[in-house]
Amino acid sequence: MTLMRMNLPIPPMAVRTKILLAFLTISVISLLIAGGIASSAITTLGGTAIEQSEKLGSQAVEESTAALIEDAEEYLLKMAVDQAEYTSLYFEDTEKAIRAVAIYTEDIQPDTISIASTRTKEVIAPGASPDIQERRELAALERIMIPAQTAHTDITWIYIGTGSGIFRLYPHADDLPPEFDPRIREWYQNALNQDGIVWSRPYVDAGKTGLTVTCSYQIPDPTKEWVIGADVTIETINQMILDTSFGGDGYGMLIGSDGHIITRPGLTAEDQLWDESFTTENLLEAPNREIKYVAQKMVRGETGISRISLDRKDVFVAYAPVKTTGWSIAIVMPVETVIEPAVLTGEKLSHQTAVTADQIDQQITQSMHLFIVTMLILIGGAIAGSALFSQVITRPLKRLSEGADAIGRGDLAFRVHTGTEDEFGELAGNFNKMAEDLSAMIADLEKTTAERERLSRELEIARSIQESFLPDRAPIIKGFDLAAKSIPALFVGGDFYDFIPIGEGRFGLVIADVSGKGVSAALFMALSRTLVRASTADEPSPAVAITQANRLICEDSKTSMFVTLFYAILDANEKTLTYVNAGHNPPVFLRGDDHSITLLKAEGIALGVIEDIELETVELPLHENDLLVLYTDGVTEAENENEELYGEERLEAVLKTIQNKTAAAIISSIVEDISAFAGDHPQSDDITLLVMKTLGKED
Repeated sequence: MTLMRMNLPIPPMAVRTKILLAFLTISVISLLIAGGIASSAITTLGGTAIEQSEKLGSQAVEESTAALIEDAEEYLLKMAVDQAEYTSLYFEDTEKAIRAVAIYTEDIQPDTISIASTRTKEVIAPGASPDIQERRELAALERIMIPAQTAHTDITWIYIGTGSGIFRLYPHADDLPPEFDPRIREWYQNALNQDGIVWSRPYVDAGKTGLTVTCSYQIPDPTKEWVIGADVTIETINQMILDTSFGGDGYGMLIGSDGHIITRPGLTAEDQLWDESFTTENLLEAPNREIKYVAQKMVRGETGISRISLDRKDVFVAYAPVKTTGWSIAIVMPVETVIEPAVLTGEKLSHQTAVTADQIDQQITQSMHLFIVTMLILIGGAIAGSALFSQVITRPLKRLSEGADAIGRGDLAFRVHTGTEDEFGELAGNFNKMAEDLSAMIADLEKTTAERERLSRELEIARSIQESFLPDRAPIIKGFDLAAKSIPALFVGGDFYDFIPIGEGRFGLVIADVSGKGVSAALFMALSRTLVRASTADEPSPAVAITQANRLICEDSKTSMFVTLFYAILDANEKTLTYVNAGHNPPVFLRGDDHSITLLKAEGIALGVIEDIELETVELPLHENDLLVLYTDGVTEAENENEELYGEERLEAVLKTIQNKTAAAIISSIVEDISAFAGDHPQSDDITLLVMKTLGKED
């Protein structure tokens, strides 16, 4: 019969003896724990190896992508700059050819020249009747036009047009339309209306060579309206400049100084005729804001690179100015083309990682099979040898476990009794003592929590009461726009403002700041606000009213607290502002006509310091669009994370930019700027603003 069946009393026994008797049980538990830890370690090791492999692969792809993007940006920007310089030199050669012909016109010897040249062609505009002398002079230019065009093979035609309707060109062309008149062509008109060499937009050439741009120049002789021109086809520009290999899907384009595209891949005249208007798209008017932003930089002659979305693809746009023509060249390269090597590398790494993961899984499976077989043999032997003593060893632990479950359910009255006098019995006593202490601690915590909630509710009520002291809204005064706002640093604050009706068309404007913060400042603020309103309600003199308020504050205040205050009487009929300043921050006054800034200073000290004070009264005339901003030191002394102050200079700078806004919008803009300046730094003082604007006639 076993010990459990006989229910024999267990004699006192030392823990060491119990451990010896329970060796086999502990061995089994140890083996199970060791097996679990080893199994977990093997699995974790394999998972970690796979995870690290994937992480390294991802990191390698990210770093490769970042490096490729950085290198690509530098390369594309350098390519754009180089291409722009090459393009500038290319067009400069064309301009040199034009200037050479212009210089030659100064020494024309027409007497020996035949008008009917066999190498250049003369065209007379419909209705024109030029004299023979001018025609001979133009024929003489054949000697320079032919070598100029021959030396610059990119020039399709070189020609000269006159105000008398003569048009002479080289090479010879027989298919010009009979109604062709050079005087009404854009290249001719542009050269007459501008100084120096002019480059035209793309247009359909009358000689059937397709889209063309013209470099034109009026000779400096004031007695002649001669314009020399040289045509360069868009196809030639594409072949010589934009057909450079940019790699992948990259391509180049030119835009003019007005944003119109000069040339791009696929640009053709389609079915348009030479006498029809041809206009390319203007990137400054593009619906894509990113393209429009880049175009703005290009027409300003800037050099740079941007990453934008174009046709639902991320692309790089590198751009640089072409100094000769005032145009700008852009190189467009898809981002996916740049990072393609990194993507391919990532795919290879992913494949290799998958192969490695399979190999690791196979090794783990084999190790686990061997380990399980070994553990089963050891556990079976340990269980068979220690089954007799398991009940004796686990009984105190079971009761302790029941006690822990009871505590977890919230039954703090539960007590553990192991029936032993060893360390388990001592542990049970400590457990019971812990339950008693925990019960007392929970009671204290409930009491503390209830008290904290009560204080929080009272502070919320105090804040609501204090907010009720302040006006719900600014009064509506004809010709003026008023607004005010107060943001306490704590639940309650010491700042206040007020609008006090004094008489017909006259209002008192008050802003004040009580020393200190929190509940004490809020109570003193309530007292001060009441006494100020009582003293100013029927008193037309600001100095008399505030002096009376100071005496009342000194009589009623038993603390060392004081309040700084600015008080002004707004006379809407006379358009004047009469004020006193009792030690407060001088308000900022901006004139509407010249935007000059004045700080409204006046002699005076804070209220509540001494009974007898003297206050200086200042009267200020008001005009249209004048702006008055009253504030407390919580505005200018707001700090950021570097302990830098917001300051008067920053406030004045902000006011200059928002002077035309409404009073409420001005307050919102100031608060937003303070918040942006302070960042995550907590508000250290109450912030209060009162804004007055005089409205213009149109308002």
